[in-house]
Amino acid sequence: MHFPRPFAISGPTLWLPERRESASQAVRQGRLDSETAGELGHDALPVADQAPPELAVAAGRRALEAAGLDGRSVGLLLHAWIHYQGHDLWSPAHYIADRLEADSATPVGVQQVCNGGAAAVELAAARLLAEPELGIALVTTADRFADPGFDRWSGDYGIGYGDGATALLLHDTDRHPAGLLLHSIATVAAPQLERMHRGDDPFGPVPRSVSERVDIRRTKKAYLRAEGMERFGKASAEALRQVVTSCLSAPALAGTGARLRYVVPPRLGRKTVDMAYAPVLGEVDGAELLRVGRDTGHLGAGDLAASLAELRSGRLLAPGEYALLVSAGAGFTWSGVLVGSAD
Repeated sequence: MHFPRPFAISGPTLWLPERRESASQAVRQGRLDSETAGELGHDALPVADQAPPELAVAAGRRALEAAGLDGRSVGLLLHAWIHYQGHDLWSPAHYIADRLEADSATPVGVQQVCNGGAAAVELAAARLLAEPELGIALVTTADRFADPGFDRWSGDYGIGYGDGATALLLHDTDRHPAGLLLHSIATVAAPQLERMHRGDDPFGPVPRSVSERVDIRRTKKAYLRAEGMERFGKASAEALRQVVTSCLSAPALAGTGARLRYVVPPRLGRKTVDMAYAPVLGEVDGAELLRVGRDTGHLGAGDLAASLAELRSGRLLAPGEYALLVSAGAGFTWSGVLVGSAD
């Protein structure tokens, strides 16, 4: 989806708790072997004591303050997550809106697993195109991968899970100064891969009735026994190429002097990025593969916004430069997001 004019991204924020759990500590406790620790490439992962919606409120408040705005200016609030938010049959998006005093906003929860943050940005852009009177959309994400229900180090293959929250504001460029400009979003799904996170497990009547812990390794093993790795690898590479090709066809990159400075993969383990993302993203001529997340791990639905925050805070894009960020989530769904410097 190329936009007739770019949207502004203001106040992109990454909020991380202060506490860390080191990889060496996980190895000493027998939760992680040293070889896998090296493949993940994380010295430590952030660990939160607060519930995810509380983290999202902190991130949202910081994003609004950075933009010089308050909750009353928000017309749409979308919150994305992948893991338990602290209550059953409850809307965290409404909690976040209430705590931010976004009383005029429509709160919406977005469940597209790890691609949820990108999906929320895409939905926000579509709503703003259809209803410009909404004004400003706030997108938040937050997750906490706490014991005993989730092992952040060994609950999955090639991914270490970090706690944290993100937030960003999306709006028309005439409404407020922008930090970054959103030019294009492309999304591709391969629903035939949903079994990778279901495996051979029966449907359970309540959460974690099949397994006391979220065990993604178990379900992936079952999928690979039945389908093999080749099918997933082929689908992933094809989807990545489709989202990259779509984003690179955006009119913004046809401009004089336009330069794609970075391609940015999700915040997955080092070996996973090397195997699943670097080969395809390395095909983009002239762009540097920007590796992110060594100090955060995978942030659930928050990888995209976290990388946008780091692009902005580090002022990594000069005028006329662009970055293509890739997001992916179980199901499977891949998104590509093209942004440029607003300076």
